[in-house]
Amino acid sequence: MSFVIDSHLRESFGRVAVIYGGNSSEREVSLKSGAAVLAGLQRAGVDAFGIDLYGPSADLEPLRQLQEEVFDRAFLILHGPGGEDGTLQGALEMLGKPYTGSGVAASAIGMDKLRTKQLWLGAGLPTPPFAVCSGEESFEDVIERLGVPIIVKPAHEGSSIGMSKVDSVSGLTEALKTAAKFDRTVIAERWMSGDEYTVAVLDGEALSPILLVTNHEFYDFDAKYVANDTEYRFDHGLSIEKEKALRELAEKAFAAVGCAGWGRVDVMQDEHGDFQLLEVNTAPGMTDHSLVPMAAKQQGVSFEQLVVEILKTAH
Repeated sequence: MSFVIDSHLRESFGRVAVIYGGNSSEREVSLKSGAAVLAGLQRAGVDAFGIDLYGPSADLEPLRQLQEEVFDRAFLILHGPGGEDGTLQGALEMLGKPYTGSGVAASAIGMDKLRTKQLWLGAGLPTPPFAVCSGEESFEDVIERLGVPIIVKPAHEGSSIGMSKVDSVSGLTEALKTAAKFDRTVIAERWMSGDEYTVAVLDGEALSPILLVTNHEFYDFDAKYVANDTEYRFDHGLSIEKEKALRELAEKAFAAVGCAGWGRVDVMQDEHGDFQLLEVNTAPGMTDHSLVPMAAKQQGVSFEQLVVEILKTAH
């Protein structure tokens, strides 16, 4: 039986704008996420419509689009810079429109992998050792300090875009060039050799952790959105105590950044089996390959129920 909200909840939501698209490198993923969210809300009985910022049919600038449309609250499902970094959140606050997800500050920090890691370190939370590839430190020094292999990544991109695994100084040079195409700030991070997990967080509570298994060198863009052999395991082999520790770590990491509503925390185990925080996603994907809907379904929450629960947290 399909999930449909009652008339009272429908009235309290009012007219809902699902805002997606944008002009970042993650636009195509956002379009798929937005279409899924919009369809899910409409199936649940929500009076929802879509706004494709920077869409080909949009005659207005993004701010004008938001000003011209009539809506009571927004479901934000833009990924990457311009939508997930506090920019859109600030615009909606100036317009007095409630929206889903984290606020301006947490969105800006969460989009910045460097600042997120610095904040976590300050809060006493574990994250892999790293270096900023700014030219102030030679590549030889970076590798001497972090060892090899290392992972090189743009600081402000999502979906593993621009990331490379590096085993040598020459490889670091090429990886930096690749990452620099997407961002002026590039970080090198010590390679974590253990298992990778992702933990969805809904209204401050961690959902079932997912073990990510891929034949790729790491969980890259293709493994996330293209490959059909990537495995998502809830039977992850963690003890009850270890799973509890992982959930609690995700909740602490989410709260430390100041995140709200919903999101996802990515974690890896190091060679000792200890959990290390990689990043927080304040507007994760909601496509057919996406992890938050998988985690919700594992706990008996349908996609329609999930998007409605997220919408309830709009502030």
